[in-house]
Order: sequence, then structure tokens, then C-alpha cells
Amino acid sequence: MRRPPPRKTATSPWNGWYHHTAHTFGSWLRGDPRGWRTRNHREHVGGDYKKPPEAGTWEWLFAYSKHLMKRDAVTLDWKLRAFVLHCVVAKLLADGVEVLVASLDSRHLHVLARYPKVPPRYALGYAKKYATQMLKAHGLAVGFNLQLGQGIWAKRSHPEPIADRKHQLFAFDYILKHANRGSVLWHYRMPPPQLIPE
Repeated sequence: MRRPPPRKTATSPWNGWYHHTAHTFGSWLRGDPRGWRTRNHREHVGGDYKKPPEAGTWEWLFAYSKHLMKRDAVTLDWKLRAFVLHCVVAKLLADGVEVLVASLDSRHLHVLARYPKVPPRYALGYAKKYATQMLKAHGLAVGFNLQLGQGIWAKRSHPEPIADRKHQLFAFDYILKHANRGSVLWHYRMPPPQLIPE
């Protein structure tokens, strides 16, 4: 029996830097008209958010994905965005992650950071979990009607390795510009947020 070919590993990041993205629960479903991807690209899906697939291509799958959801999608208002971003950045900094810039809009989180001790997905996972715990502890998650074990985030996240200094500057500028689209922003020149006592 032949062995399958080895899986391609991600290119190593320049100086350990990643542009990390995450989403709130229900913000990006299979069949989304903006384009979508399967995990590890198991299925080929044409189009993306820059060049979306032809209108109606995946309409049936998007409707089915929404039907399967057991709760409503999570959308963060301005007040909650500030609180959640504060929690995420504070937890990353407390865990020894070097954060240059981070932004959060109603559904999407962007972080440009270097993760020296813990793999990026784990470090951001801890920060996402901490933000959910703080929302619950301070009574701010009431509107989401979260059950035990449920959070505000979609599963997993996407850490894109930074290739070089030029790529790092591009990612920094790209994240900064999210402030023009209603995102809450934090960058390294601002006072570092502290962990919030429960």
C-alpha cells in the first residue's frame, strides 16, 4: 500500500511574525456569497471576498448552513468591540506575545503579533476564551443567550506567516485602515491594556 505524500507545511514566518485573523460565531458560513473555504482546502471553491463567486452559485449551501445553526450569529456592537479587543490584547500581552496592532469590527478580529512561546492558534485561542469569560463574568453576554460551553467565536483562526519586513509593514497598514470601517483599534504606541479582574 502506497503512503500518501507528506502534507505541505506552512512557510516559516519572518522573525516569528503572523497576521492572525479570527471571526465571531456564524460570521462566515459554507456557501457564503462573499466566497468561502473548506478546512485544509479539502474542496475546491472558486472565488473569494475580493472576487466572489457568481451570484447564486452556492445559495443552496448557504441556506442549509444557516438552517444547521443552533443559535444566532454573533455581532458585536461598538461598546462590546472595545471591551473584547481590550481583553484579547491584554491576554496576549500577559502571555508574552508581542502585539504590534489589533483591530476588531462587528465580526472580524485582526492581530499582527509575534508568538515566542506558544503556537499562534493556541495563544489566540486562550485570548478568545478569556474575552468570552470576561463578557460572561461582567454580564455583557446576556444578549447572545450563550449556553454552558458556548462562546462568541467561530472555531479556529488563521495565522498567516509574515514573509518579510515589507509584508509586515503592509499587514500593519492594512489593519490600521480597519479603523476607517468601524473597527476598534489598538497599537503598540497606545497604553498596554491590563487583564480585567473578575
